[in-house]
Amino acid sequence: MDANLVLRHPLVEEILTTEVTLSEVEEYAAQLARKKRLSLDVVLMAVAALPLTLVDQATYSASLPDAKRRIGRRDPDDVDLLALALHTGLPVWSNDNDFSDAGVAWFTTAELLVRLNAGLD
Repeated sequence: MDANLVLRHPLVEEILTTEVTLSEVEEYAAQLARKKRLSLDVVLMAVAALPLTLVDQATYSASLPDAKRRIGRRDPDDVDLLALALHTGLPVWSNDNDFSDAGVAWFTTAELLVRLNAGLD
């Protein structure tokens, strides 16, 4: 799994995310469990074990209106993640093309792996 390679990469110290984003992942846990022929409990435990730092919405709330303007019509579920990126100045890691013209650095898993592996040279 490519995402696992990112999560375990030696140059990745911390991954910030929002409660909204984590809830979306948990929402699709049952589908993933069926696809991988795993129990839902196993998938939910794996999600809970991810090395993520949840950032409270109050931390990036000042960036929410700008994020909503930039991406809210395309995908309201991505507003919080974009607001976090705007607040921190950090790039977004997502395979969701909705971030392509959101005005922040954005990397798919494949692109991020290329960049991380180039950093080891």
